[in-house]
Amino acid sequence: MQTKGRSRHFIYTDWILIETQFDPEQLHSKETVFTIGNGYLGTRGSFEEGYPHALPATFIHGVYDDVPVVYTELVNCPDWLPLIVIVNGDRFRLDQGEILRYDRQLDLRQGLLIRAVRWRSPSGDTIDISFERFASLADPHVLALRCHLTPVDFEGLIEIQASINGYPENQGLNHWEGLDQGKIDQGIWLQRRTRSSRIELGMAAKVTILGSEASLQVSTAPGYPTLSTTFLAKVQQTVTVDKIVTVFTSREIDTPVTAAQEKLAHLPDYTTLLKANEQAWDEVWQQSDILIEGDSTATFAVRYNLFQLLIAAPRHDDKVSIPAKTLSGFGYRGHIFWDTEIFMQPLFLFTQPAIARNLLSYRWHTLPGARRKAAHYGYQGAMFAWESAVTGDEVTPRWAIGNDFYGEDVRIWCRDREIHINADIPYAVWNYWQATGDDDWMQKCGAEIILDAAIFWGSRVEFNPERERYEIRGVIGADEYHEFVHNNAFTNRMAQWHLEKAIAIYDWLVHKFPEQATELEQKLKLTPEERSHWQDIIAKILFLYDPSTELIEQFEGFFQSEDIDLADYEPRDRSMQAILGVNQINKYQVIKQPDILMLLYLMRESADFPYNEKALQTNWDYYAPRTDITYGSSLGPAVQAILASDLGKSTEAYQQFMRALMVDLEDNRGNTNDGIHGASAGGIWQAVIFGFGGIQLTENGPVANPHLPPGWKRLKFKLHWRGEWHDFDLHGKLGAGERGSGGEVAVSFSPPPLPLVSHEPSPLPNIQGFIFDLDGVLTDTAELHYLAWKKLADEEGIPFNREANEALRGVSRRASLMLIIADRPYSEAQIEEMMERKNRYYVEFIQNMTPQDLLPGAIALLDELRQAGIKIGIGSASKNARPVLERLGIAGKVDAIADGYSVQEPKPAPDLFLYAAKQLGIEPEQSIVVEDAAAGVEAALAAGMWALGLGPVERVGAAHIVLPSLEGITWADLREQLSNYFQTKTVNK
Repeated sequence: MQTKGRSRHFIYTDWILIETQFDPEQLHSKETVFTIGNGYLGTRGSFEEGYPHALPATFIHGVYDDVPVVYTELVNCPDWLPLIVIVNGDRFRLDQGEILRYDRQLDLRQGLLIRAVRWRSPSGDTIDISFERFASLADPHVLALRCHLTPVDFEGLIEIQASINGYPENQGLNHWEGLDQGKIDQGIWLQRRTRSSRIELGMAAKVTILGSEASLQVSTAPGYPTLSTTFLAKVQQTVTVDKIVTVFTSREIDTPVTAAQEKLAHLPDYTTLLKANEQAWDEVWQQSDILIEGDSTATFAVRYNLFQLLIAAPRHDDKVSIPAKTLSGFGYRGHIFWDTEIFMQPLFLFTQPAIARNLLSYRWHTLPGARRKAAHYGYQGAMFAWESAVTGDEVTPRWAIGNDFYGEDVRIWCRDREIHINADIPYAVWNYWQATGDDDWMQKCGAEIILDAAIFWGSRVEFNPERERYEIRGVIGADEYHEFVHNNAFTNRMAQWHLEKAIAIYDWLVHKFPEQATELEQKLKLTPEERSHWQDIIAKILFLYDPSTELIEQFEGFFQSEDIDLADYEPRDRSMQAILGVNQINKYQVIKQPDILMLLYLMRESADFPYNEKALQTNWDYYAPRTDITYGSSLGPAVQAILASDLGKSTEAYQQFMRALMVDLEDNRGNTNDGIHGASAGGIWQAVIFGFGGIQLTENGPVANPHLPPGWKRLKFKLHWRGEWHDFDLHGKLGAGERGSGGEVAVSFSPPPLPLVSHEPSPLPNIQGFIFDLDGVLTDTAELHYLAWKKLADEEGIPFNREANEALRGVSRRASLMLIIADRPYSEAQIEEMMERKNRYYVEFIQNMTPQDLLPGAIALLDELRQAGIKIGIGSASKNARPVLERLGIAGKVDAIADGYSVQEPKPAPDLFLYAAKQLGIEPEQSIVVEDAAAGVEAALAAGMWALGLGPVERVGAAHIVLPSLEGITWADLREQLSNYFQTKTVNK
């Protein structure tokens, strides 16, 4: 199951992202996309051998250091990747010599990054070089890299230099000062310390050479310890270089260098470490995976977005949180926003609640900083920073410095005015408590967050005696295009909601944990008068809306602003703020991201005011057209996808979902080089679960009311709710209110398969479309399938030959495997693994396909049909149809693809061809199916379609027309044969 990314040279499989061509212009964005990590650190996808102007980076949670203007930033740590290969004096680099073959893969299932290159050196030597690396999820302090070297056409000297680079930079600034370095048995080590925060780092590395006699030498150039070796390489003989690295900082241990050296000394070999990493990932995916069938792009891309959050999530540290750009780039300097609590945290809350607790505990540890900020502005309680780092003090830059030497710097007001975060964090705390029932954490940590932040609101609101209402003036709402507004509905309602929950928590504490309640009363100076003040604010806070229409005014005076039609500015490739200017945009009714709609989304789950169906419809109709959803904020599309789904706007829901889904894979905002859009990734999870899955949380557990997008045949996931797992396996349409069962698969409903009954097509054929099988019709991948099955069978010790392979013609992957293993006992997990393994082998083989692999006559017929206005579809049981079409160069000639993920029932059921016809927008009797297998012909007849069989009569003789191949066949020939067939049938009647 694969699709190709737009102009990114990407192929998506179920679990693996494949880059098929190196494009230097996309160097930095691809470094982001191919980030790996393990919850302790993240390493960008830079090349081991280096590349001019690359931005390699490894970020470790919590390692911040001071920097001018932006206060502090997540530090680029010493680079563990460098591995230089020198072939007969020529250094391997992709900007030198010639790239003959290139393939880079990110395997999400085990967090493994693999790159294979066939390179011809400037001197003419050709060598196959492959790299693979991972950051161990089994042990966060372990990193591993493996390099295979295979000379293709020469014998000669190869030199290897494996280093630790102690001079990493944060876009021109080096935060590290050298302390010491040295060598150990088969290895090297480095000790550095950040200049201001004084965080010490220890890193150690060792290298093992397999396949050649080679001795290692140590070079200790200051800040760049290196292990090097030179060996004689022989033609077609592979030498393997394993580099294993350990890293610690003084944040987690007093002596990081000693810890790194000791761990390195006791580590097993690369293969053993990789296996442990794979097992750790298996456990994570068992909890967090989402399975989608029927949408090949979404299947991979959803997993990709989850993967990027999973590798950034702190598993063993509750004093750090996930930055807005995760651990994948320099954007926002590694600062933490409301993005984490509102967008990213729900994934962990419902799949790995211990991580969700860590993220919220970070906010508890940073309360002292929030109190300092409140005091600085003259308020009481805790005022959470808009951008936070280690201490919780405000680290939002006061100014944005532009690139124009003569331009004015732009004041960043979020630090002063975007205060809704003070309710957003308590919102996440409350939801954690509701989902987990974790009373212990709530009384020790959560209650203090909610209560102290509530005290802030008590001092921030202003009472307007003329209106007899409390107001919150001079703020920025979720919509950051308007920077100084009064009574923003989002802020006011969230503050009101927060105070409602604060009273509930206060009363709960007094009742269940009276000692803790007394302790917090004294610590926070909570009084009965404060509680009464909160109740008064709840009752009298200003909220601007029309009860008759339920239209909410985003802020006071918004409806008097100048209206705007965003269509007048299309096409465009930048935000409306960039077009209108920072000052001018304040005057217009144009919104950066959902504000009122965001409020409705947050109130949606509990159906709190102002959420109801009428309010959603009314406010959607008003605000959605005024939202700069394409280039405003990446936080918006996923939220709008959910709400559009609620409103039954399936096309728009899916459109916004895809916009969020592909924001990094397709770099559709042009800023992926800054790092992964973490909030968008979290919003994707919510869009799938709460939007398309329709999950609602009840006292009895989660309930599904799904609205699956068209084409989605299956949506499978699990949720953790109050100590129990609830599995959902949604097929087609569930009955309203279907529950997930604790530990069991939810009951699902799908339409019964069509009966396998052959129907004659209607007379006077009016052919509008052709549906081609792929294997044996347009190309012959049978040999590749055979080689893949043969490799799998050999590994399993199962006899398999070409004669046995004939029985697999036209048969699905699972059915083929069942024929191969016969009655041998395999578990379902083993069967799934073998199918995936065979597919992996097949994908490797098809990388070498070209347009030369099209069968004779195929391209000529396709071109003639398109000229005649005939629609062309593919109906293939293969889950690899899309990449094969790409490799053959004919994807642009195809109007619709039905592949192995489009339907549940394989051939000889007619479902696949009926699906293809539906995608083409034609009736079955207007379709000709071109097949080379008996099962395919039977499926075409059962669908009521015309069947053209290619091959021997004994195999495809049931078809209306039988030909040996497509060679020399024209559309005129086929029309004549159809006419002859019809006349013969008429005479015989």
